Amino acid sequence: MTEIEAVRFTVDGPVARVELYRPASLNAQTPRMWDRLREIGRELRGDVRCVVVTGAGPSFSAGLDRAVLAGGLAKELVAMPGEEGDARIGEFQEAFSWLRRPDLLSVAVVRGHAIGAGLQLALACDFRVLSVDAKLRMPEVSLGLVPDLGGTKRLVELVGYGRALELCLTSRAVGAGEATAMGLATLAVEDAELEGTAEDLVAALLSAPRSAAIEAKALLLGAVTASPAEQLAAERAAQLRLLAELTGEARS
Repeated sequence: MTEIEAVRFTVDGPVARVELYRPASLNAQTPRMWDRLREIGRELRGDVRCVVVTGAGPSFSAGLDRAVLAGGLAKELVAMPGEEGDARIGEFQEAFSWLRRPDLLSVAVVRGHAIGAGLQLALACDFRVLSVDAKLRMPEVSLGLVPDLGGTKRLVELVGYGRALELCLTSRAVGAGEATAMGLATLAVEDAELEGTAEDLVAALLSAPRSAAIEAKALLLGAVTASPAEQLAAERAAQLRLLAELTGEARS
């Protein structure tokens, strides 16, 4: 199996499915897999509304494949001239960040472990449905590194600065129950119910009119950094666009 085949991608109507497929290595990730994820984000059809992200086998993802670091990725990035290293990490980040686009709703279906890059991939999604045996962990700092795939912002948004700092600096594992209680997970269910629960969530998400769903997601994404006045203005603009669409009247 090539590394590009280690990311399986299918589309069924408005739902796209992305599966990490390296079960023998607990879906450990590589830069080539990130390249493929980035390509999927760029190639996604315009009629896709929801993306479901899963991992084959007993674990969602054990994070970055340690063999990649041992193989010289760190030295390669540091040795890149000028801003090339920064740009390359930016490409890695893009592999995850497209899941936050306002026109998409993304669901991570997590069983087993979601560690490091695996947790950051789950955090990139709008919703996380966990099996009760799931364990989440952010170990980068313990390795002398930092989470650099978008995970720091999402972690603070979901659990707050203090808890996010504690999770990063201690690298401790968080079980499904605690993850749900602190807001890291949307739902936690028995393993046998995991796929069915995720499908029910997808169906519920697709029941919302697309234009309203896009506007609502954009508003909520912007609310994190907008001032109260800016958020009120954004709500007014979004509502007027939707009213114009509902009535078929062009705004003057």
